[in-house]
Amino acid sequence: MLQRFWRWLPTNVDDKRVRVAVWLNVIFQTVLVGTGGAVRLTASGLGCPTWPKCTADSFISTPEMGLHGVIEFGNRTLFFVLQAIAIFALLCVLKYRKERRDLFVLAVIPACSVLLQAGVGGITVLSGLNPYVVGLHFVLSVVLVVLGAVLVMRVYTKPGPRALVVPGWFARLAHIAAFFVAISVLIGILTTGAGPHAGDQGAARNDLPPEIMQHVHSWPAYVMLGLTLVLFIAAWTRGIRSPRVWLTWLVAAQGAQILIGVAQSRLGLPEILVGSHMVLACIVAALMSAVLYYLRRPRELR
Repeated sequence: MLQRFWRWLPTNVDDKRVRVAVWLNVIFQTVLVGTGGAVRLTASGLGCPTWPKCTADSFISTPEMGLHGVIEFGNRTLFFVLQAIAIFALLCVLKYRKERRDLFVLAVIPACSVLLQAGVGGITVLSGLNPYVVGLHFVLSVVLVVLGAVLVMRVYTKPGPRALVVPGWFARLAHIAAFFVAISVLIGILTTGAGPHAGDQGAARNDLPPEIMQHVHSWPAYVMLGLTLVLFIAAWTRGIRSPRVWLTWLVAAQGAQILIGVAQSRLGLPEILVGSHMVLACIVAALMSAVLYYLRRPRELR
């Protein structure tokens, strides 16, 4: 049976199963952020008060635990789905790992890092939803979404040396914009840790002033959008074709992210907007990585 499965695995990157696997990986990495946000925003962070079991005697939630237990257990279940997808993506590139070492490395990282996420998730529960541990959990999620996006792009790109296909100033500005994306995400995590959505009524906060943190969070976000708009205008007016489409999507995602951020602040942080803001943060990071990736192309395509 194992030999039959080994023969069934793809032998080159052009196999449709490879593309399906890497797309499923990045999609479910993002979905997991959404379900993790739902756990936090519904105060279900301790719906399963122990780890790895949901209760001292059961791996699954019990009727007595109510909706909070169902939500927390559902998020844990999705983790195992994601783990299976990450392992399948790794298996899909295993046979030609020598020819496409880049794909193999990018597939190994999520297959192993998902286990790291489980460990951090366990510490999160055992620490009583410490806001800094919760923040680390989100940082790892963003990193895995970005790596998943890069894996998708690598699957569609020929291997080998890559050359810069945009002006030097454009590339430098793009990296500065990426820096502000990262700063915006990190400050956003601290801002959320100061706000009311702790994941449980008794969970600690980081004691930072939430009103001030909301303003501090907005500053790098506005800089990020301004720099991206400069890149977007330059790409469309100066014939810089390679990252043009991705910049268009990035401007749209950043614009939506800022509008939602302003709205949630004005409306008292409603759960649906906060959750959307979290998912969009991952999407913005993935799109920014796409812009950086397409600053270069394989040399033979120049």
